Amino acid sequence: MIKVELKGGVVKEFDSNITPAEIAKSIGAGLYKSVCCARVDGEVVDLRTELKGDCKLELLTFDDPDGKKAFWHTASHVLAQAVKRLYPNAKCAIGPAIDSGFYYDFDVEKPFSAEDLEKIKAEMKKIVKSGVELERFELSPEDAVAKLEEMNEPYKVELAKEHSDKGENITFYRQDDFTDLCAGPHLMNVSVIKAIEITNCTGAYWRGDANNAQLCRVYGVAFPKASMLEEHLKMLAEAKSRDHNKLGRELELFTTSEVIGQGLPILLPKGARIIQLLQRFVEDEEQKRGWQLTKTPYMAKSDLYKISGHWDHYQDGMFVLGDPEKDDEVFALRPMTCPFQYQAYLNRQRSYRDLPLRYNETSTLFRNEASGEMHGLIRVRQFTISEGHLMCTPEQLEGEFKSCLELAIYMLKTLGLYDDVSYRFSKWDPNDTEKYIGTAEQWDEAQNMMQKILEHLEIPYSVGVGEAAFYGPKLDIQIKNVYGKEDTLITIQIDQMLAEKFGMEYVDKDGTKKIPCIIHRTSIGCYERTLALLIEKYAGAFPMWLAPVQVKLLAVADRHLDYVYEIKKALEEKGMRVEVDGRSEKIGYKIREAQLEKVPYMFIIGDKDIEAQTVSVRHRKEGDLGAMKLEQFIEMAVEEINTKAIK
Repeated sequence: MIKVELKGGVVKEFDSNITPAEIAKSIGAGLYKSVCCARVDGEVVDLRTELKGDCKLELLTFDDPDGKKAFWHTASHVLAQAVKRLYPNAKCAIGPAIDSGFYYDFDVEKPFSAEDLEKIKAEMKKIVKSGVELERFELSPEDAVAKLEEMNEPYKVELAKEHSDKGENITFYRQDDFTDLCAGPHLMNVSVIKAIEITNCTGAYWRGDANNAQLCRVYGVAFPKASMLEEHLKMLAEAKSRDHNKLGRELELFTTSEVIGQGLPILLPKGARIIQLLQRFVEDEEQKRGWQLTKTPYMAKSDLYKISGHWDHYQDGMFVLGDPEKDDEVFALRPMTCPFQYQAYLNRQRSYRDLPLRYNETSTLFRNEASGEMHGLIRVRQFTISEGHLMCTPEQLEGEFKSCLELAIYMLKTLGLYDDVSYRFSKWDPNDTEKYIGTAEQWDEAQNMMQKILEHLEIPYSVGVGEAAFYGPKLDIQIKNVYGKEDTLITIQIDQMLAEKFGMEYVDKDGTKKIPCIIHRTSIGCYERTLALLIEKYAGAFPMWLAPVQVKLLAVADRHLDYVYEIKKALEEKGMRVEVDGRSEKIGYKIREAQLEKVPYMFIIGDKDIEAQTVSVRHRKEGDLGAMKLEQFIEMAVEEINTKAIK
């Protein structure tokens, strides 16, 4: 017998080798039908997993993120089964659960049409209705490869061969006439899927590499209740209306060009203005807090990256200029600013009196992201970031970490983004040490230090094992985009490794040389990503202080233009961003256009305004504010701008 601790701390005894599914069934039929997977001693497992000893068991439903992931992962298999039934020659690639549902990649002769997708959806509903059981089984690496070759699934063969190097059995799941290579976990039966929908179909490269085959990626979503799907589709419609990739182009904030390339957006004047305003705001706040601005090169010799470890651990993500095999001197565009600012630290000998030393920089960085990962302004190959590195003594570390975090929180609150954040403590994976530099002792010390700080500051966080940078643990501040996907915006890291690699020292009070602690941090993260999140947060209706055009002046007729330009000059003298619409169009048409452009304030200037020397003010949300003296509006607007009010 084994003792199993259940929800609420209740401990029950069961026969050894019992499964979570059997325990759920013993508790009640309702729970058995709704459970998606389990968590045993903190590890997510399949419901078919045999329990060998005493443990803590959590039975996870769709309401739990891991339960939802298992539910959607099973739905992706339903999608693949439907495709294979209708298009037997289709080759299956991968089909994971994602933040907003699932997708499956297929190698097909031609992309699926709208009509094809309707057929696939109908077949998916048939499969779900049939109530197919899922069966989990394992094969040796050799048998797994042989089976997949027999199934004529080349992408799965490739994955199985890679896994074979580990020498472990390979897991499969079978549902009726469909079998897939998969680690799971999965539902027991597809019948619990009560609503399923295909949401999109796009192209994607195998493994995100443009040199590989282009696949057809079908996205979908599924729920245990039909009403949940209805709510989700409403949310999706709202999300599409706020999607920065769509809205940012409509508002002429940015564009892209095929001849320039993927992941290289062009910021148009309005978008560039917003980023300029953000940069000024960030740099001013950093200066107030004792940060010193540096300006470092965009590229460096490979020698620098070899010292930092980027050459061995991050070279695939870098743009290398030259051939390392042939050229005596090879350069690379910088993916990060840290090794450059360390050279600034090494400019002269340092004393404990110099610390903490805070370097900040508005850095342009370059990362060779995979083609399939590019998305609008969220993931790009060239971007600008508010990066900084802080060198301090061990005694100063907690206070400086807190200061960095407080600055990041202040930025997010000012931008109106803080309510949407979550924190993730990213640690190294001790079972995959080749990904990292440093010793296990150094990693334990750095992680324990960060954990102590986070707990002392009472920061709620989730843990991501294997998600640390190659040189240290990090706190990721994440924000969900309109589709519910979490993107990292701000990162604060503790680095115990690179100071030693670069020979960074300071003379302590007792005259001995010590190695400084380093904090890597961003105040606001990538400006392009921040702009994307702001577009989606405000649906393009930015707060007054960030609006690229703050006031639009609409002349009722040509005879009013002289007065309009007088007003424009007066507003610009107060630092406001103003545009004039002097076209010979109906005033209603001009108002609608300004409204679509999300301009905070409109002045409708006609005969009465000239006669009374007033302005008729209209707010994009509040509507008509009536006539007022220009001085009155300026006082109101300046207050709104200076306080960075969100209206």
